[in-house]
Amino acid sequence: MSTKNATVEYGLLVKSAKQLVQIVNGGQKSLTSSGQGQGYIEKLGNDSEVRQWLGCNKVEKVIDASNKVVMPGLVDGHTHAVWAGDRVHEFAMKLAGATYLDVHKAGGGIHFTVRHVAEASEDQLFNDLRIYLLKMLQAGTTLVEVKTGYGLKWESELKMLRVIERAIRDESIAIDISVTYCAAHAVPIGMTAEEATVNIIEEQIPELQRLRLAGEIHVDNIDVFCEVGVFDVNQTIRILKAGIEIGLKMGASLNSTSMSHLEEISDEGIEAMSQSNTVAVLLPTTAYILRLQPPPARKMIKAGVAVALGSDFNPNAHCFAMPIVMHLACIQLKLTMQESLVAATLNAAASLSRSDVSGSLEEGKYGDILVLDAPRWEHLIFQLGSHHHVIEYVIKRGRVVHQSSRLS
Repeated sequence: MSTKNATVEYGLLVKSAKQLVQIVNGGQKSLTSSGQGQGYIEKLGNDSEVRQWLGCNKVEKVIDASNKVVMPGLVDGHTHAVWAGDRVHEFAMKLAGATYLDVHKAGGGIHFTVRHVAEASEDQLFNDLRIYLLKMLQAGTTLVEVKTGYGLKWESELKMLRVIERAIRDESIAIDISVTYCAAHAVPIGMTAEEATVNIIEEQIPELQRLRLAGEIHVDNIDVFCEVGVFDVNQTIRILKAGIEIGLKMGASLNSTSMSHLEEISDEGIEAMSQSNTVAVLLPTTAYILRLQPPPARKMIKAGVAVALGSDFNPNAHCFAMPIVMHLACIQLKLTMQESLVAATLNAAASLSRSDVSGSLEEGKYGDILVLDAPRWEHLIFQLGSHHHVIEYVIKRGRVVHQSSRLS
């Protein structure tokens, strides 16, 4: 396996792997790109095939993967990674029996974070985000979705978008980011849901589009928290349509890319997702931490819905590590390990419209690779909490960006 850098010399060769995990299913959720350029996979095959293909060409770096596993980097399909304000006290309240409404009445919940984000500087938010992203990378994530949504009002939403943009442009943060605008995460204090809807559609989205066209920010997706007491179905559809009109993606009812959470989805909702080819992004950490009924993953899979996974990393669900999410998915959602693996790679990439370049190991796709110090890939899921010892190398676009310290 090799990737080609800009000097025409091959940048990386990973050889002699005991197991190569490609995550390929007849191309159903994957497209083949031309693969021209730095950081793409140029060749896959057994050692003799690759040696013959290389010929006399040089390789900058060689990784001997003897008795190890080579697999794709993980994809985290849902996070709220830009935030401020410690909410560990809420966890203690919930353990003592407090409901979400109890926490909200005590001044906690989303609006606690909204207040702290408004008070935080852009530098503070960026420095925290940088650390979070590097921790995700060390846990094997090479592509992550990051939402806004702790701003609600435009000034704070824009601050969050600028923080995410800094992370995208920072070469020391070797992780790809798919950006989701989520001002409709909650209703701002002092506004009704309808007033917030009008504000988002008539003021925020036009300004967001102006900045996108100017190249000042990147935004790929739009999301809305459709829930009783937050935004209703009509308001949700209006906001999503406004986003889709400027090229953003999201929302099954609008025949778009993905939907998240889905703990309370109906049979009719599952059928609609199946018919619209919408990816279900499931969040086991949320059901676990909030003691919710898990989403009906097996029913979705039986109906032909593609299931993906996300960590839902946020100040209320403090989990960076997709291997832990994959383990929880097997236990709580009753996914098989194979289903969990696909959900955390190819399907999660598809939920972000990135499966043409990410989510599997194929010639022409990004060289986003994990090398596991294990005899089988299943150990990444099985060894709960030991992923730092299982993952020996994290490779992003053909470049080693993390190497674990080996225990003697």
